[in-house]
Amino acid sequence: MSGPAKKPQEASHSNFIRSVIEADLASGKHASRAWGGKPGPAKAHDGAPPDPAKIRTRFPPEPNGYLHIGHAKSICLNFGLARDFGGACHLRFDDTNPEKEEQEYVESIIGAVKWLGFDWGTHLYYASDYYDFMYHAAECLIENGHAYVDSLSAEQMRALRGSLADPGKDSPYRMRSAEENLNLFHGMSEGRFNEGEHVLRAKIDMASPNINMRDPAIYRIRKAAHHRTGDQWCVYPMYTYAHPIEDALERITHSLCTLEFEDQRPFYDWLLERLADGGLLARPLPRQIEFARLNLTYVVLSKRKLIELVAEGRVEGWDDPRLPTLAGARRRGYTPEGFRLFAERIGVSKADSWIEYSVLEDCMREHLNEIAPRRMAVLDPVKLVIDNYPDGKVEFAEVPNHPQKPDWDKRRVPFSRELWIEREDFMETPAKGYFRLFPGNKVRLRYGYVVECTGYQRDNEGHLTVRCTYDPDTKSGTPGAEKVKVKGNIHWVSMKHACAAEVRLYDRLFKVPHPDGVEDLNPDSKKVITAQLEPALKDAKTEDRFQFERHGYFVADLKDSRQGRPVFNRAVTLRESWGKTEKA
Repeated sequence: MSGPAKKPQEASHSNFIRSVIEADLASGKHASRAWGGKPGPAKAHDGAPPDPAKIRTRFPPEPNGYLHIGHAKSICLNFGLARDFGGACHLRFDDTNPEKEEQEYVESIIGAVKWLGFDWGTHLYYASDYYDFMYHAAECLIENGHAYVDSLSAEQMRALRGSLADPGKDSPYRMRSAEENLNLFHGMSEGRFNEGEHVLRAKIDMASPNINMRDPAIYRIRKAAHHRTGDQWCVYPMYTYAHPIEDALERITHSLCTLEFEDQRPFYDWLLERLADGGLLARPLPRQIEFARLNLTYVVLSKRKLIELVAEGRVEGWDDPRLPTLAGARRRGYTPEGFRLFAERIGVSKADSWIEYSVLEDCMREHLNEIAPRRMAVLDPVKLVIDNYPDGKVEFAEVPNHPQKPDWDKRRVPFSRELWIEREDFMETPAKGYFRLFPGNKVRLRYGYVVECTGYQRDNEGHLTVRCTYDPDTKSGTPGAEKVKVKGNIHWVSMKHACAAEVRLYDRLFKVPHPDGVEDLNPDSKKVITAQLEPALKDAKTEDRFQFERHGYFVADLKDSRQGRPVFNRAVTLRESWGKTEKA
C-alpha cells in the first residue's frame, strides 16, 4: 500500500471510524481470531495467521460497471485504515449477479485500485469463492428452522410485505417442514424449477418495524452462466446474504459501508449470529460500520445513470474524460495523489452532505502544481510578425521547467521572426484596463523581448496578422532587460518550430450542481481544437503531464496519443473558472 505508515494515535481525530477501531483494539476484542484452512465451517482462506493487534478491512465492488469517484473515497478509507493500523485490506468481488457481471469490469476495477496506489497483496477474493459454503450455510439455516422456501410470486410477496406503517403478513408457505424445504431447495439448485417459481427466504419476523427483517430473500433461481463458475450453479445468493458471510470467512474486523446499508445491519448481525451459533463461523464476528457516501456537485455517481450515459452514447465509453469514472479521471489527467488528498480533505462522517466539485479540482491543482513541468502552448493562435527581426534568424530563450523548482533546470525554446500568440492577447480597440497588444502598446514576450505593436492586417479570408517591432536590448536575462517597463507579459510559440496538436478542452459534464438526467448535460463539456505547442511537447509520452502556462494542466492522452503525435486533454484550469470569465 502506498504512502508512509502513520501511527494510529496521530490520526485518532481525523474520522469517527478510527476511534471505533482504536477502542476495539484496546479492548482486546480481536485477540482470539482464528485462521487456517480453506473456506468452510469456522475457517477462512489459507494464509499466515493475522496479527491479533491488527485489523482487516475490505473493498467489495460488484463487477457490473466501472469504479467512479465515489468509490475512490471508499478505497482510500479502507486501504488507508489498514495501512495506518498495520493491518490488511482485501479486494473482493461481490459477483452474485451473473446476468450483469463481466470479466471486463473485474479487470477495470483491479486496474483502478492499483492506479490509486493501493495493493492487496495475496488478498484477492470473489464471492463465488464461497458458493459451496454459502449453499451449505443455507442448508443449515433450513435445518435449524431459520429459512424456508417460499412459492409465492414476486407480486404476492410484495403484497404481504406490508409498509412502514403496517406489519407484513406471513406467507402461507412459511410453516413448511425442514425436510420439505430442503427437498425444494435442492430441487432449485438442480434446475428442476423455473426462475421465480421458488425463492429461499430467511425466517425472521414479518411484523418487524425494519422491513429488511421481514423474511428477506437469500437465494433465487437464475439460469444464467457466471463469468467465473460457468453453468455450475442455477441458484445464486442474494447480495445481502452473501456479503456478511464473505466478511466472516475472511475474518474481516471492520466492515465499512455507506449509510444506505444501515437498515441492513440488523440482518447482517442476525445472519452471522445464527451461523456462529450453528458452529459454521468463528467469533468474534465482523462489525459493520456505516459512513456517509460521497455526494459531489455537477456529477452523477449512480451506477445505473452512468451505465445509461455509456449505453445511450452520451459519452464516448466508460473512460471518457468527462465521466466521473476512475478510468475517465485517469485519462482526464487527474492523479492518484490528488484523489488521496481529496479523500483526506473531505474526511469521513455519519451525516450526508454535498461536496463542491471545486474541492476535487483544487486537490488536483495542488498536486499537479508540484509535479507538472511548464510548457508554452497557444490554444487560439494568431500570427505575429516582428518586422525588424532578422529574417531566418533563430535564437533560444532559456526557460525554467518549473519556476518554483530551480533544480529542475531550464530548457531552450526557439525564438524567430514569426510567432504564434493567443487571439485574446491582441485587441484592435483596447478595453479599459487591457495591457496586452494593441496598436501603439508595448508588451514583453515572455522570456524574450519587449515588442511594440505597429498595426495589423487581415487577408481575404479574414485571417489576422499582428505586426510589431522589437527592442534588441530588452532580452530577458540580459543587463538591459528591464530598461523598458511594460505592464503586459504574453507567451508565444515560434511558427517555424511549433508542434500542431489536437487539444481537448474538457469541462463539467453537467451544467447544474444537482443533475437529474440527460436534460442537464452541459453541451460545452468538450471542445476540440488544434493548438500550436512549443517543440519539446512533440515528444510527450502518454500520461505525461504539463502546465500549459496561463491555460491549465494537461495530459498526453492515454488512448489516442502516438509517438510524435500527442493528443492533450485539459485536466483542470489554473483557477476555479466555472461560470466566470477567466482572466490571464
